[in-house]
Amino acid sequence: MLEGAKSIGAGAATIAWPGAAIGIGNVFSSLIHSVARNPSLAKQLFGYAILGFALTEAIALFALMMAFLILSVFQI
Repeated sequence: MLEGAKSIGAGAATIAWPGAAIGIGNVFSSLIHSVARNPSLAKQLFGYAILGFALTEAIALFALMMAFLILSVFQI
């Protein structure tokens, strides 16, 4: 019973992964559109895009950490 609950909890913790993937896609899609509109700001916009990527990727890493934490801590 506990093993099933751990699996469900770890699965629920990974719900953030598709959202993070969509968020990363949005960040770089916005970068491409912004550079197409104003190429002279490409360097500055790229810095902002990398910051947005890092913050969005952190959400996926936190979800991964929570999934592993749920699977490893609750043992009998």
